[in-house]
Amino acid sequence: KKYPNRVIYGSENGHSFDAWKAVTENLYISGQFLWTGIDYLGEASSWPSRGSSAGLLDLGGFVKPRGYFRQSLWSDKPMAYIGTYPLVQNNERAPSIDALPIWNYDANQTVRVVCYTNAAKARLELNGKQVGDIQDYNHQTGVIYWDVLYQAGKLEVIGLDKDNKEITRYAIQSSKQPDALTICHVEKAFDRNKGLTQIIVQVVDENGVPVLLSDNEVTCHISGPAKLLGLEAGNMTDMTNYTDNKQRVFHGRLIA
Repeated sequence: KKYPNRVIYGSENGHSFDAWKAVTENLYISGQFLWTGIDYLGEASSWPSRGSSAGLLDLGGFVKPRGYFRQSLWSDKPMAYIGTYPLVQNNERAPSIDALPIWNYDANQTVRVVCYTNAAKARLELNGKQVGDIQDYNHQTGVIYWDVLYQAGKLEVIGLDKDNKEITRYAIQSSKQPDALTICHVEKAFDRNKGLTQIIVQVVDENGVPVLLSDNEVTCHISGPAKLLGLEAGNMTDMTNYTDNKQRVFHGRLIA
């Protein structure tokens, strides 16, 4: 009020929900500048590390869990995402915004399932059966969560509007051992004029389910009039040469 024409801005804001609430609850704060959007080389915190992992995307351009959390805050299109992690006894910390979409644990292990969504409510189902209660959006943390006993199969969250009508859903699946590689283009069509394309290599099990726990080494060979420029999986602790033709997958995938 004393200096109405003074502009105050944050040039390196954090990812916490409280920092975002400061924007939404105060008209004089226009927005955030997150540090950072994408993981980057340099500013490593410790060895082995080749950079900063503060981004919404990793070095391979893959969306990280906190990227989906941020989508739940910003997107007008209905969306939901679920990630999981083992529940540590007497752990009273706020639900994580960095939970990976993994559904592979020991039988009957207690697992925290977190949901990032912009829906008014969410319902959790395990192998087609509801688990726990329908949860309202949590305006204190921005995260809905359930603590469940692990059972292999399909875990799915259904986003609901205020009238309990489905508006979005997201599922993760238990995987078996790595069995094969699948590939797909990042772009729908190869741009021959630019002469460059990106290909995602994904480790899958015998049923074609992505194996997120895989860290297999993949060797790429090129045939025909093409050149491999490099490989990147997004693992900040992988100190190998990313311009050669070998790389370990991270969360079961890499990009060439």
